Amino acid sequence: MLAFLPPQIKGILSILLYTINTIVLTIPLIFISFFKFIIPLHNIIITLDKILISIATLWIGINSFNSKLFCNIEWDIRGLEKLKKKEWYLVLSNHQSWVDILALQSTLNQKIPMLKFFLKKELIWVPFLGLAWWALDFPFMKRYSKAQIKAKPHLKGKDLISTKKACEKFKHTPVSIINFVEGTRFTPEKKALQQNNNFTHLLNPKAGGIAFVLGSMGEHLNTIIDVTIVYPDKTPTFWEYISGKTKKIIIDFQIIELTNSLTGDYFNDPEYKKYFFSYLNDLWQKKDARIESLKNNI
Repeated sequence: MLAFLPPQIKGILSILLYTINTIVLTIPLIFISFFKFIIPLHNIIITLDKILISIATLWIGINSFNSKLFCNIEWDIRGLEKLKKKEWYLVLSNHQSWVDILALQSTLNQKIPMLKFFLKKELIWVPFLGLAWWALDFPFMKRYSKAQIKAKPHLKGKDLISTKKACEKFKHTPVSIINFVEGTRFTPEKKALQQNNNFTHLLNPKAGGIAFVLGSMGEHLNTIIDVTIVYPDKTPTFWEYISGKTKKIIIDFQIIELTNSLTGDYFNDPEYKKYFFSYLNDLWQKKDARIESLKNNI
């Protein structure tokens, strides 16, 4: 609508709208979430969770409107019709930019349960967003390093136990847990630094994070959504995206049934660890080929 404005003006107005939207809607999120502690009754909690998710859905909707207002993006979305709103999902995606999160939220809003991330415990201190994530029951993880576990062996498995406890609240409300499998954003420089990287468009997948999610929530998840995000022109920065410089985004959704063979004790079962790593590597090879095909058939 306002795509005719200069990029700098669009970027400033867009980030102002993002900020106002976040501050205004975080306030009722925090206020309502406190009632979950004051009145810890099962039916009340479920009702309040639905209200909180509705507020978060509105926040995402306004952000999506923000994008449409200042950007003129051609969206090429594939496989969206296979997804359901009342289902538990594990979402696996390649990762190139912070724009990935905005693009996925915009595309999947009200198509599947709200996307939730496993977050580092320190992120709760991010202004406004940290409190919003807490209010929406995003799982905050405290991971212990090998050195910490070696010094204090009783810490082994504590992170998994605490995360399982955090995920108990997802039993009654469908949820979509997203994991960026590479663990960081793809750049050619990062790829060059990785040993045994046989991919063209991806970094090596990290199996531990997904195994952590499956170990915490495996009994509640039914389906994996394999997401492939492609930016045909160039990978945009957040500023380039909100300034209207992104012209086209391709998102491909593939459905994978979560079978018993994909769940196991990754950290203590060497055979399962070997199998799961092989499975994930094969999935990533197919994704790499899909990206190549999508780029060549624009």
